[in-house]
Amino acid sequence: MPAEHPVDFEPSLIAPNLYSSRRASLRVDVAAICSVVIILLYCIPAPLIVPQMTFAGRPALLLSLGLFAWWFIARLSPSLLMVGRQPLRWVALIYLMSILLSYVAGLVRGLPTLEANRQDFTVLMTFEFLGLMLMVADGIPNWRRLRMVLKILVCAAAFMAFLGILQSIFAYDVTQWLVVPGLELKGTLTDFQARGEGGRFRVASTTVHSIEFSAVLAMVMPYAIHFARYARSKAARRFYGLLTFVIAGAVPMAISRTGILALGVSMAIMFALAWNWRFRYNFLILAAGLTGVLVVGRPGLLGTLRSMFLWADADPSVDGRTEDYAHVSAWFAQRPWLGRGPGTLIPDLYMILDNQWLLTLVTGGIVGVVALAALHLTSLWLAVVGFRRSTSEEDRHLGAALISTQILAILVALTFDSLGFTTFSFTLALLTGVSGAVWRLTHPARTVRTSTVRRLLE
Repeated sequence: MPAEHPVDFEPSLIAPNLYSSRRASLRVDVAAICSVVIILLYCIPAPLIVPQMTFAGRPALLLSLGLFAWWFIARLSPSLLMVGRQPLRWVALIYLMSILLSYVAGLVRGLPTLEANRQDFTVLMTFEFLGLMLMVADGIPNWRRLRMVLKILVCAAAFMAFLGILQSIFAYDVTQWLVVPGLELKGTLTDFQARGEGGRFRVASTTVHSIEFSAVLAMVMPYAIHFARYARSKAARRFYGLLTFVIAGAVPMAISRTGILALGVSMAIMFALAWNWRFRYNFLILAAGLTGVLVVGRPGLLGTLRSMFLWADADPSVDGRTEDYAHVSAWFAQRPWLGRGPGTLIPDLYMILDNQWLLTLVTGGIVGVVALAALHLTSLWLAVVGFRRSTSEEDRHLGAALISTQILAILVALTFDSLGFTTFSFTLALLTGVSGAVWRLTHPARTVRTSTVRRLLE
């Protein structure tokens, strides 16, 4: 396979009749900043925030807010202008407008202090989310830098997975050694929640909850397999193969139906779209081997997971989800179009609604649900277009991974309030931006294909 992608050698149009290399060595570019965001997001425990702030004050999220400012300046400055089209910009605007309209609707109905503060928090989170998404979509200059960002993502996820495995084996919270001086601990680092018989418990690693932990790993899994297949050297492929096993082995440790279903969905999509029969056969053999390791190394774990599905109708968490429908119906009838206001359904005041689609319906109304669906479906369309345009097996495999990301995100939003968990939601923002970047880098028009945010520092 070629060491470099041929598109990377094309010059970038930065002004009329003026071109620049997209392979210049830079001190700081979008890919470098996004890599730092990933490391901060996965390697610093989620409850650690900048003092006197909410969870929007996680270091990774504040850096994402800086990315939004950078993107906005790039849209206004002729010297930083992005000359090509990007569908994600329009759907981001629609999503932002839906949040702001719901925000105004919340102010109009009158809010207690806690709800008003939560609205402000949600709007700030939205700018951070869009900042990461848009800068990845518009600012990754070439395939080489895109691969680098995704490699950092896989390595960071494997680190998080390894911590989760250690938590599960030793019943010890290793994340306490990752406390960064100067950051404030909001809540507790981890909570080993009992699940099943035999003293089994759920782990969350550096995330807030075990469901989030397993869903994030399931989302990253296709990208780990991607580099296990297409890394440039044999040693690198073995390295990413090892990381793939670590990530896959950590998902059952969370003891989460959502995680198992998410992993199954992502692997089924890759199985159908991206793999030939030889790789499918090898994958099934390796999956059987990993299952055997779990049976020997963690006796009873697979039985606990099996019972979670077989006896789901007797699970109080499932009953609780179905009982929420009556409350959702009443709230929706009161404010069907713009909802109660973003973030105003506070668990401590009302209830925990373990369904992002229903939560969006209550807080953002029909307009909010349509905007969120538009964001997912547009990203899915961009991934499909990139998949169909790709001429190499490697690029098509990456396109299939991006397709799996959006389908997985749509489905797991039915099982927990996914956008309220920042590690999951910002991983989604990153990979949604990658869909936009792949759409741009595979575009037939060179002015679109080579468009990017110009460098911040030489």
